[in-house]
Parts: sequence; structure tokens; C-alpha cells
Amino acid sequence: MPWIVVIGSLLAWEGVVRGFSVREFVLPAPSQIAVAFIHYRKPIFDHALFTLTNTMIGFGFGVVIGALIGMLIGTSRLAYAGLYPVLVGVNSMPKAAVVPILVLWMGIGHPPAITTAFLLSFFPIAVNVAAGLITTEPELEDVLRSLGASRIDILRKVGLPRSLPYFFASLKIAITLAFVGAVISETLASNDGIGFLMLQAGAQFRVPLMFAGLVVVAAMGFATYLIFSLIESRMTGWATRRQDMSMLGGG
Repeated sequence: MPWIVVIGSLLAWEGVVRGFSVREFVLPAPSQIAVAFIHYRKPIFDHALFTLTNTMIGFGFGVVIGALIGMLIGTSRLAYAGLYPVLVGVNSMPKAAVVPILVLWMGIGHPPAITTAFLLSFFPIAVNVAAGLITTEPELEDVLRSLGASRIDILRKVGLPRSLPYFFASLKIAITLAFVGAVISETLASNDGIGFLMLQAGAQFRVPLMFAGLVVVAAMGFATYLIFSLIESRMTGWATRRQDMSMLGGG
């Protein structure tokens, strides 16, 4: 079904552009985007590799720091009350406005792009990990304490496994946001990357090349999303099976 939707959308797009004689600099047809992709494949590949590197490094920091913050605020009421409002405030700041500050501190190129990718990716991870830990029933914790389990034992044997579905769900969201952050930074403060490529193409009215850059970013985002979905199905299959069983029972 997804392939039918994609192919049907591309055919409809091509038909509308050809049928209404839409100019290339307004909306290029998919065939024109494909031609631009083939013609500029070498610079597109180089810039895409730059963007992918920035994104994955920033995302990696986001996973580590976001998971640690999530475990902290998910297991401590004091930390939740103190840190959660700060996280919401940081996440509410427009990242395009933060990039010029990062440029003053770090210069242009890799550092601001990595930092922007991190800033956009760590928040959903922290919030979801904390939500997974908070859902642990107090009664279950009381039973485990009565059996001699420490807080670390409860976290390791109950809390963290319970939070895995939330964690992997947040990874699929965070990786797409990390690409957004990297491209925003490359548009404003870089001489490389898909964001820079699209900016230069727009200045030269090479609209098909701009759309080719969008397609590349979307493809990289979808590929990484699919990878994490496959890992999620392997690591948290028990949660999916339980949901499937409950749906079958309800039917």
C-alpha cells in the first residue's frame, strides 16, 4: 500500500505539472527532479554525507544524555519538579534563533550542526524514558521492596524494561528531528551539507536541485526510521505481542 500511494502521488504530481504547464522554477515535475539528482549526484552525495554525519553524532549525544535525564526525572520527584520545566523551556526555544549564538561560540561547520541536532533530539527521548519509568505501578515497587529489592534493582529489572517501548518510540521521533536540526544549522551556518546545497540552489533558481535535496533528506530520515523500527520489533516484541493479544481478545 505505501508503494501504491507513493507511485500514485508521483504520477499525479507529474500529470498536474505537465497538464497545467507549471514552470520549473515554481514546481518541478518528479522527472525533472530525477534529472537534477542524476546530474548533480556527486555533490549531492558529498553534502548528504556531511549532513548524515552531523545528524548521527548529534543524535548519539541526544540518545545518551536524553536517556540519562529521563532516568533521573523518572525516578526522582525532586529532579522531575526541578528539571522538567527547564527542559520544556529549552525545547520551546526556536532552534533557528539559537544557531547564530552557536556560531559565535563554535564557528561554522560541524559543531553548530551537531549541537542543533542534539538540541532537537534529546527532549523526546528524555520525556519518553521518564514516562516509561513513571508508569511502574507503586504496588509493584512495594512488593519488590518487601522482597529486599533496592531502588537500583527495581530500576534495572522492572523500570528500564518497562520503558523500552517508550524509548524506541522516542528514537523514531528524535532521529527525524535531528535531521531537521542539522539541515537548519547547515542553511544558516555552514559551507557544506544538504542545507547549504539547497540554499545555494535557491539563490541560483535551481529549483529541481532544491527538491532533490529535500528528497535525499527524506530518504535518509526514512531509512534511519526504518532501522530503529526493526530494532524495536526485535527488542520490544513482547510489548507488541501483548497489544496484539489484547486486540484479539477485545474483538
